[in-house]
Amino acid sequence: MSGLVLKLAPNERVLINGAVIENGDRRTKIAIKTPNVNVLRLRDAIHPDSARTPVSRALYIAQLILSGDADPVEGRRQLLVAIEQLSQVFDDRDSRLLLAEATVAAVEANPYQALRKLRDLLPREARLFASTKE
Repeated sequence: MSGLVLKLAPNERVLINGAVIENGDRRTKIAIKTPNVNVLRLRDAIHPDSARTPVSRALYIAQLILSGDADPVEGRRQLLVAIEQLSQVFDDRDSRLLLAEATVAAVEANPYQALRKLRDLLPREARLFASTKE
């Protein structure tokens, strides 16, 4: 089992199973060997006030599951509902593939992978909102 390898920048913070860990003054690698550990880079974290768009709200749900601030079963249900709603808007092939992969990750109780796939939708969502303002 290879586990998860985190490459941390100097002074970067990461949340691991609810504990905030801060790296020292040098780049480092941390290997997490235990399966099903909840890991969230704090630089990737979304503040609740910033979760204003459909994609960012779905990301925030995945983040709450990862941080342990949401019940995993209820959070997964909410995440799947959010992904289904996004699939009503994103109809291009690449977006549908990302949503399908996020769905599989959510069903398999892997919120980190769901978060990674959904994050790739943020620029697409921004373009959609920009095109509606014109």
